[in-house]
Amino acid sequence: MTISYLTLERFRNQQLGGNISMRAEEIVAWLGAVQAQDYAGAEWSIGLRLPGSTEGDIEKAVADRKIVLTWALRGTLHFVAAPDIRWMLALLAPGIIAKRASRYRQLGLDKKTFAECKQVLIQELQGDRQRTRKDLISSLEDAGISTEGQRGYHLLGRSGLEGVICFGPKEDRQQTFVLLDEWIPPSPGQDHLTPMAALAGRYSASHGPATLQDFIWWSGLSAADARSALAAAGPDVYTDSIGGRVYWRSKSDFSSHDATPKTVLLPAYDEYLLGYRDRSHALDPMDAGKVNLINGLALPILIDGKVAGTWKRTPKQKKVLIALDYFHHPKEDEQSAILAAAERYGEFIGKSVELQHSYHP
Repeated sequence: MTISYLTLERFRNQQLGGNISMRAEEIVAWLGAVQAQDYAGAEWSIGLRLPGSTEGDIEKAVADRKIVLTWALRGTLHFVAAPDIRWMLALLAPGIIAKRASRYRQLGLDKKTFAECKQVLIQELQGDRQRTRKDLISSLEDAGISTEGQRGYHLLGRSGLEGVICFGPKEDRQQTFVLLDEWIPPSPGQDHLTPMAALAGRYSASHGPATLQDFIWWSGLSAADARSALAAAGPDVYTDSIGGRVYWRSKSDFSSHDATPKTVLLPAYDEYLLGYRDRSHALDPMDAGKVNLINGLALPILIDGKVAGTWKRTPKQKKVLIALDYFHHPKEDEQSAILAAAERYGEFIGKSVELQHSYHP
């Protein structure tokens, strides 16, 4: 393998060069999870991998309980396919809760407080009711449970990790919460090794070729558990190498399908970049300072799997203004591909597109 081959394989395996999926839940299940602290960006992460889809299609998948938004990998908000939510929380949540123990103590959150919070949430949400964050925070305060500072965030987050609540559909553009047991029926439990193997298999197929450190970063598993997971993933997961570095990949990866690279406008936190600890397959270290991956302010333009610039969107009433800032002057065929990518985004959000171009090497 060469670095160029690695970039192409990851681009294809992430279903950015073409896809084999027809529904939002298939995209999410293939990727394992889709990072979603930027909700609109996460919808676009799914949509750009699903030709012809719209925001409404992703919202329908949420409302139909096909995909679920909750705190998952690393305790960060992710979309997860409904059949995966139980085993994923059972595998990952205990480690996340353990890592947050000191923060809980700093905030004065103990077992008694979490138990009282759980009872309030069940009382407010049972019967398939949906409540906004503001509603639940108010209910907790009324019950004498302080939500001051970050306490409210951690109370709701802990309840999500424990499988008490998850996010429901939007209500007047506001996100709502529901009881997970009512929203997604419980499923039979699995032994510890089975979900670890499933997680490693999903990651190797959708993100591979990837290193052990990449998988540790993405999953939040310990190094020992990550090794065990990859070893348990079965004969379809195997190793390859570039320059002496070991990469894990899957025989069932997407690259076996007919797909060629193309230009895409990535959202914030997309798996193509954030799914790896080392992102040099896509982002030249010389350009790293131009793409703010921490807070997603600068969104990447991909050409042939490489970050070639950034874009920003400003929605208007009937159109969206897309400002494109290139690291190099795009060639004529690249300009055409970028225009097509911008128009695809416009179709997804249901607006016409107006482009602005600039160049900052």
